[in-house]
Formats: sequence, C-alpha cells, structure tokens
Amino acid sequence: MGGTNQLIAGMVKHFERLGGVLRLNDAAVDIATLGDRATGVTTASGWHQDADMVACNSDIMHSYRDLLKSSRSAQRTKNGLARKRYSPSLFVVHFGIKGTWPGIPHHMILFGPRYKGLLADIYDHGVLPEDFSLYLHHPTVTDPSMAPEGHSTFYVLAPVPNLGKFPVDWNEIGPILEKRILDEVGRRLIPDIHERIVTKFHYAPNDFAQDLNAHLGSAFSLEPILTQSAWFRVHNRDDHIPNLYFVGAGTHPGAGIPGVVGSAKATAALMLETER
Repeated sequence: MGGTNQLIAGMVKHFERLGGVLRLNDAAVDIATLGDRATGVTTASGWHQDADMVACNSDIMHSYRDLLKSSRSAQRTKNGLARKRYSPSLFVVHFGIKGTWPGIPHHMILFGPRYKGLLADIYDHGVLPEDFSLYLHHPTVTDPSMAPEGHSTFYVLAPVPNLGKFPVDWNEIGPILEKRILDEVGRRLIPDIHERIVTKFHYAPNDFAQDLNAHLGSAFSLEPILTQSAWFRVHNRDDHIPNLYFVGAGTHPGAGIPGVVGSAKATAALMLETER
C-alpha cells in the first residue's frame, strides 16, 4: 500500500540501518579510475568519496560515455554500446480525476485494431502510429489513499519510438498526443474524462533523456533481442575493471521490475563474493 515507492523506502531503511548514507539531488558526474581499478565517485556539488568498489545503476551508455570518460577500456566499451539497438521509449500521461471507478481494474491493457503492425511501426519504421495499444494503471481502485476522497488517479502509457528513430520536438508533439490518448480512454471507458480532470502531466522520450540520462530516450535500455539479452547484456561486473559493478535495465538479466531486482541480486552476490 502506498505504491512502489514503499519498496524503495523499505530498502532505504535497511541500507541506513546497516550504516549506509543516502545522498539525494546530487548527481554523480565522474567515476574515477586508476589503471584497472575504480577508485571513487565525484558528484555535481563537488563531493567526492574514495571507494574500494563502485556499483553503478545509471543508464549504461551514460555510465560508460560520461561517468567513465577517463577510462580507456570504458571508452572502447562505449563505442561498442553505440552500435547496439535500443528499446523504444514511452509516452505516459498521468492524470487525476473527479469520481471513483470500481469497474476499472488496477491494471488494464486497451488493445488497438492491430498489434504486429503497430510494433513494426514503433520498433522498425520509427513512426508515431495513428492507433494505440495502451496500458492503463489505476492504483486508487486498490489503495484509495493515493488520491483525495472522491477522486481517482491514473496513468496511461503508450509505447513510442526512441529519439534515434523518431527525432521530433516532443514539446510540440506531446500535447497533441496527450489529447489523442485521453480521447481514446474517454471513448472506451470514461466518456466525460476531460471535464473530470483535476490535474495532469505527460512524460515523453525527451524527459527520459533529460531527467534520467537515458540514451536516445529509451525506456528499457538495450532492445531485448536474443544477442542483447541475459548474458549478452552489460555484465554485472565490468570485464576490464573488476571492482566496478553495474545494475539496472541495461544489465543482465534485463529490464522491468523483476529483471532489475534480479540484476540487483546478482550484483550484490558478486560484490559480497569479492569481499570474502
């Protein structure tokens, strides 16, 4: 209850109980290396910490290209990553509305008139289709405390091409696509949706790129084709810097909450194994 941030809060609680110190709103800007060793981390504020081991959960391309720019082996890895295929991005509309909707489940997929062709447009052709297959998230049907009394909160998600395949101005396209998506939800589920909306905002590929340093605005890092999945993704321990570890969507075993939790377990096991 309270959303997935409660999972994060629980992890922070145990991390701090073990003596960890969490630094927020101070982005890492450099992972220092000396030869084949990572030696510490510097943040935007100028804070620096020497380290025996470094675990990195930022976007893999950002990590190798920007944070490890002083490492020759990392720059070679970066060049290889630049040639790989990256997953699509997402366009997500968050909105809060008047009224409650017990008939709309917590999770729902609203399929459009086609599926294979839609995926081909997004993955291969790099176009913004006229039709949708949408994921609708409705957390207040499970946990009413997520919105004020008598209100509901939703988000609706549409897969879209990444910035490499569809390099448009999302500040211009975003409001148009937002209305089209809300119109579709209104047509299928909530007829007077626009009159009921109390608050809304959208999150587009340029936001993934700007806020999260996601390469090409990709939402899931490397595209999960066979040659870029599981062991073929970025390894949890760097191949050339043995005390540098990676975790997250671009690493083994893959993206999505189960994938990144599995990645975290694998990385933690490797780090603990090294400690022994």
